[in-house]
Amino acid sequence: MLINRYIIVPIQLHLCISKASTTPFLFSVPGFWTSFKMEGKASKERKSYRSVLSNYRLGKTLGVGCFAKVKLAVHNLTGIKVAIKILDRQTLDEFETMKAIEPETIDQWTLQSISTSVSLRLFVGHTGSSFLRAVRREVNIMRQLSHPHIVRLFEVIETTSHIYVVMEYMNSGELFYYITEKGRLNEDEARHFFQQIISGIEYCHHHMVVHRDLKPENLLLDSKRNVKIADFGLGNIMRDGHFLKTSCGSPNYAAPEVVGNRLYAGPEADVWSCGVILYALICGRLPFDDDNLPGLYAKIRNGSYTVSNHMSRGANDLIARIFEVNPVDRISIPEIRRHPWFQQHIPRYISNATIESLYDTTKVDEEVVREMVNMGFDICEVIGSVLNHLQNEITVTYYLLLHRQFQGRFSYGRSELGESSSQELFDHTRIFLRSVSALEQKWTLGFKSQASPHQTMMDVLKVFHSINVQWKQIGPYNMKCLWNPPSSKALNGKFVDQFPQIPQTKPVDGKTEPSTAANGMGIRKHDVVKFELQLYRGSTELYVVDLQWLNGPPFLFLEICASFLFAVGVM
Repeated sequence: MLINRYIIVPIQLHLCISKASTTPFLFSVPGFWTSFKMEGKASKERKSYRSVLSNYRLGKTLGVGCFAKVKLAVHNLTGIKVAIKILDRQTLDEFETMKAIEPETIDQWTLQSISTSVSLRLFVGHTGSSFLRAVRREVNIMRQLSHPHIVRLFEVIETTSHIYVVMEYMNSGELFYYITEKGRLNEDEARHFFQQIISGIEYCHHHMVVHRDLKPENLLLDSKRNVKIADFGLGNIMRDGHFLKTSCGSPNYAAPEVVGNRLYAGPEADVWSCGVILYALICGRLPFDDDNLPGLYAKIRNGSYTVSNHMSRGANDLIARIFEVNPVDRISIPEIRRHPWFQQHIPRYISNATIESLYDTTKVDEEVVREMVNMGFDICEVIGSVLNHLQNEITVTYYLLLHRQFQGRFSYGRSELGESSSQELFDHTRIFLRSVSALEQKWTLGFKSQASPHQTMMDVLKVFHSINVQWKQIGPYNMKCLWNPPSSKALNGKFVDQFPQIPQTKPVDGKTEPSTAANGMGIRKHDVVKFELQLYRGSTELYVVDLQWLNGPPFLFLEICASFLFAVGVM
């Protein structure tokens, strides 16, 4: 057994242990845990869950802790399985009254009773801190992370009594159980897991997030034995020029600067934890272990571990460079990436130095929107909700479908991993909206609107109809447009009156022409103007309509734009 699933606490407190747990539990005061068992409360909780989580069908309990439980659920509309972490606010409030455990406060009897295989979660330096704030911090961190090897957050629902966190369901459990069942792994399989862990944690660091509690219990597996990082409860947001000082996490995986209560930047501590995990994968045991905490801390501070005989020279070299006691001398993640052992059998999507999100949240996936329209959603509401980052049934459904689509396309199978780069995978589908930076690439004209996207487009199409512009939809809020010269009948009739008179004359083909968009302009039959219209979101409440010239007399395009702007009331 690599680590036993127990929490050691002062003897005046009660242990909370559950075989169904997926994470180590903390402890409770007398009488506190028994209240959870009350049938009346459990019945009320079930009714509360059903009313709040009406979009889900709740299934079995995956894990139970002192102030949270995790349940399997199925999203009603999509049929996609999710894991829902349910946190009890009252429990969190009561738990906050407890003081943090510091190593100095644990008596000698307790220290002597701690086994070498115990995983002890310490909250050193958290005295007076808010556990509810820690929960919100985990949620905020997970909201901004979208990566193939990080568990995906889909939705957070808060009520006066509970917090519900809807996350990606990982059906193969913890890496911890995988190691304890198989023992030590061959280096190819260990490298497979390690490459994915490094890929995910590098992405976290790129987004200024440090995990601070990396260990096999917080690494979850899917059905294809791919690993994803979970449990950011101790995570912290990095700021340039600032150091962290909280000693937290599991001591067996903690870096010397962490157990020594020294200031540390964060990424270096995560690298150390990754090294401990790699050693455990290859050797089936922990590199730093002792019968008591002082002895364990001494070994970690000195970097004292046993080199395994069956470990290859490359793996041994990499682990030795990770277990540098001085964080300044410790190997960095970019250096790990370049290490020869790490480079063996590396998938292209991991070898790509570009750190990509799982999917671009500034764009809308056409296939997913089409599927949602078939389910009965309004296309404009879908696009508006996604682009404005609203939390509602629409966006939850959208990201569940997008995630499932991506998982289907993004194969982690060993035989396929080298076949497709991340860029190829991220560009797998057509996109409705281009990034705003595209406005700077070509000659464009446009105007801003505070109306809804749907209303803005309706107004635009009415004007197009009035000025003889034909259009073809190439995506929602994106159209190819064509202006043909009006017939002589139209020039002498109603159509001409709808064009504003633009003072000043414009040279066309070297000649000075009257600057009316139709009558008196000497427009030839083959003077066709082609342009593209695109609606962009400039900010939360502001939209930009861009008209981009593609072909035809450029100054005639300007006249058409002037007529368009006049008709919509901009000029």
